[in-house]
Amino acid sequence: MNSDEVLMREYQQGSRSAFEELYARYSGPLYGFFRRRLENPQRAEDLAQETFLAVIRGVSHYEPRALVRTYLYGIALNLIASERRKQRGPQVMADPASEPMTPGTQESGLWVREALARLDLADREILMLREYEQLSYGEIAELLRIPVNTVRSRLFRARMALKERLNPTKFVPASAPGSASDTKTTAASAEGEA
Repeated sequence: MNSDEVLMREYQQGSRSAFEELYARYSGPLYGFFRRRLENPQRAEDLAQETFLAVIRGVSHYEPRALVRTYLYGIALNLIASERRKQRGPQVMADPASEPMTPGTQESGLWVREALARLDLADREILMLREYEQLSYGEIAELLRIPVNTVRSRLFRARMALKERLNPTKFVPASAPGSASDTKTTAASAEGEA
């Protein structure tokens, strides 16, 4: 099995089968990339196709300075940024019912998506690149043109913000009305009065 970089060089030399192999490897992941960021599944499909059109148009200028995967996600990030500028509104996460889920995870999946949607856009993007797209810290740094240590710190901050949003329990003081200790105290005083 050839590496992505070998396939890209072969495609530059005119190999149609090399392009078809790259397409087979990345069409699904790129669709997922766009689908998680857009409400419209058809638009996500269109942008995944546009990513490959950009590869076709730019094949003669391609230089292997980065992994092909990083190159493709770089194109995808530019396309999603352009799409967001066109829409000029807050981005809504994808409809959770449109993504396949394993039994028993539907509620937790919805909960995670809602928490992700409430994150700052930059934090959400870096978290999604790492967790959904499975990009390395180095790849994310290259895509976003920031130092690796900045990726690490932003990712840590994004994870902490997500954890905070996913925590459904708030601290309830022991003496708060309706708390377990308050109920026991009330029951004990009621018994003493009887």
